[in-house]
Amino acid sequence: MSASLAPADEALRTGAPRDAVFFRQSHARRRRRLGAFGRYALLSVLAFLVLFPIYITVVNSLLTPEQIASRPPTLFPTNPTWGTYEQAWNAGHLGEYLKNSFIMTGIIVFFQLLTATLAAYAFAFLEFPFKRLLFVVFLATLMVPFEVTIITNLNTVVDLGIYDSYAGLAIPFLATGFGAFLLRQSFLTVPRDLKDAAALDGYGHMRFLARVVVPLSRPTMAALAVFAFLSSWNQYLWPLLVTKDDRYRTVQIGLKQLRNTNIDQINVTFAGVVIAIIPLAILLLLFQKQLVRGLTAGAVKG
Repeated sequence: MSASLAPADEALRTGAPRDAVFFRQSHARRRRRLGAFGRYALLSVLAFLVLFPIYITVVNSLLTPEQIASRPPTLFPTNPTWGTYEQAWNAGHLGEYLKNSFIMTGIIVFFQLLTATLAAYAFAFLEFPFKRLLFVVFLATLMVPFEVTIITNLNTVVDLGIYDSYAGLAIPFLATGFGAFLLRQSFLTVPRDLKDAAALDGYGHMRFLARVVVPLSRPTMAALAVFAFLSSWNQYLWPLLVTKDDRYRTVQIGLKQLRNTNIDQINVTFAGVVIAIIPLAILLLLFQKQLVRGLTAGAVKG
């Protein structure tokens, strides 16, 4: 607090020599600047480490196979070959695979938000027997790897007759313990006074949820939607197991097939990877603020 005062005012307040106060304030300012510089330098290095592989992927998609194999590697394409993107799109049938990925991901995101919202509301606002125990069971599901249940899920999909379908792709992921936990923590920050006021106005549970709780928890719900989208979009093993018809296969399988059919044209595979990344990049750019706000919601109370 004293560092923000003028040296003369600080000297009068504390009785210290004016030169000493000026030196102390200058030292504090230099320390703050060095701290800010260090933080920005660290963040810049981390951003470089994260973005450099993506940059190399984009560069390699614009090079010829000979240029990709050359040493030292080419870090900037002087004569980019844009035709690799058209070749990847047509040879890999990426239009069809992207459509399937969007449908599967859209179903999963919608139902994860729905089921997580209802479960989180129950754990946050309702009282029922074994409430704490059930919540612990929800959390325990986060400890079970998907590989443990994959055979059971596959047999269930086959028995239900939904193999080779969008339902088979999406059904095992329509609910998530992580989503219920994340939204419950957000719902707990909603003041109880709002619940009492809504009850006086005649609001039932569903009206209170839809008109009060959900609008106040939009950042957290947006963060959950982003996480659900990313995890669903990047799935490879499950879509490979439950589909044989190319009409239902997703973009990750399409990239694998594109690589197998273009072994001597690795630049085409890189172009396909870039095409598959574009929806994720757009999503993160559009929802980055909501993602940060959702992850920090409830971290500070008061």
